[in-house]
Amino acid sequence: MNPESLIEAFGTLGLFAIVFAESGLLVGFFLPGDSLLFTAGLLASRGTLNLPVIMAGCAVAAVVGDQVGYAIGRRAGPAIFKRPESRLFHKKNVDRAKAYFDKNGPRTIILARFIPVVRTFTPVVAGVGQMNYRKFVTYNVVGGVLWGCGVTVAGYFLGKSIPDIDKWLLPIILLISAVSFVPVFLELFKMWRQGRTDGVVVAEQGEGDE
Repeated sequence: MNPESLIEAFGTLGLFAIVFAESGLLVGFFLPGDSLLFTAGLLASRGTLNLPVIMAGCAVAAVVGDQVGYAIGRRAGPAIFKRPESRLFHKKNVDRAKAYFDKNGPRTIILARFIPVVRTFTPVVAGVGQMNYRKFVTYNVVGGVLWGCGVTVAGYFLGKSIPDIDKWLLPIILLISAVSFVPVFLELFKMWRQGRTDGVVVAEQGEGDE
């Protein structure tokens, strides 16, 4: 999906709706949030969009979207996880999610904003894991403002600073997408190393029992 075409087709209100859907509705995980915000800032640098309006609107849409995602997880989660035949939605996964958010909640909520797909599911998992509501709201607002305003402003200033930036729009969007996945790879690598460490500990314990 071309971000510029989406904005031209749906306008400012459509932009806010897409940000909201990608932030809080599970069906919105495929939407191009980062590139959409960057492109909106770029269009604002040309005078096509109003920068303060889109900054405020995107931040609010992102925050409200996450609040909805949290509510979905909080209310629908228990019913889903009671299903014994469900492997993905298992109570053990809820316990793991709760423990993860108890330990890394604030960092997770903020960083997830900048990771495609992950930002859609994070508030739902936070709700399912019953993360402290006040803590969630606080860091949701911080993350929503940083993401909604920060990426938009970056697009605006690059649009003002670089002549004919349209030529570089696709490479820039690809770069943004690649960078946003770096935390995912780091977390996966961390989990892989932890898994290897746990495996070694278990093996050593087994040898000691013999």
